[in-house]
Amino acid sequence: MLDDSDDIHPLFAGAPKTTEFKKLRKRLVQNVREAVEHYGMVERTADGTRPKWLVCLSGGKDSYTLLAILHELQWRGMLPVDLLACNLDQGQPGFPATVLPAFLEERGVPHRIEYQDTYSVVVDKIPQGRTFCALCSRLRRGHLYRLAREEGCSAVVLGHHRDDILETFFMNLFHGGRLATMPPKLVNEEGDLFLYRPLAHVAEADCEKFANAMQYPIIPCDLCGSQDGLQRQQVKQILDGWEKNSPGRRQVMFRALMNARPSHLLDPKLFDFAGLERSTRDAATDDVPDLN
Repeated sequence: MLDDSDDIHPLFAGAPKTTEFKKLRKRLVQNVREAVEHYGMVERTADGTRPKWLVCLSGGKDSYTLLAILHELQWRGMLPVDLLACNLDQGQPGFPATVLPAFLEERGVPHRIEYQDTYSVVVDKIPQGRTFCALCSRLRRGHLYRLAREEGCSAVVLGHHRDDILETFFMNLFHGGRLATMPPKLVNEEGDLFLYRPLAHVAEADCEKFANAMQYPIIPCDLCGSQDGLQRQQVKQILDGWEKNSPGRRQVMFRALMNARPSHLLDPKLFDFAGLERSTRDAATDDVPDLN
């Protein structure tokens, strides 16, 4: 079905007709559909109406891939939700404000563009030499939750992929002293919105290949992307080295996150170590032969 080049969503207009691209497209669709089903992202509404998702579009390769694949699934009848693309223009100097509206309008994608100057707040609050990511993310997330409520959405959908999840896990391991990462699905602190990451099973390399093949107008993040020495970049370099020496290592580590064994970790809040009891049977007599 996906091979039928005449049956496409406008977001796939001009897609390469090569076998390699068709395989990539199928893999992305399968990975996203798997995550949506595995983590139960399509909720059942009380009144039987379709849920509505706010799909966050930054202009990077990951969010373009997210937008296209979700619309592909919806187009195929595999995702019974309404989608609203949203870009939050954070007032970064030189941000090409017309690129995303033109892109979305040309392809008939329902969208909302919101301007909020969080850039000035971040630059003012963060001392020189420190990274902006944490504060920038908190401010952005707050506005996205507000927009979701205003638009009647039940979920905010982000473009974090498998490699983002792995990097976050190792950042928490190396710097935070905890085993935690970005979950594919969570509820916000207020309890009224879901947050989804449908690209959870998608490799970053596939996002890059896809966005480049589609020639989407990539907008770089000049706020944090220009800062050197970020902990995430350091972790990424470590993972790149492991992957180079042992191809497939990233996927093995990702599978480990899906196969946790609380009884083989050290957290008594996850497993009742104190309540463990040994058998009252006298094991010493088990190997004594019966002489009768």
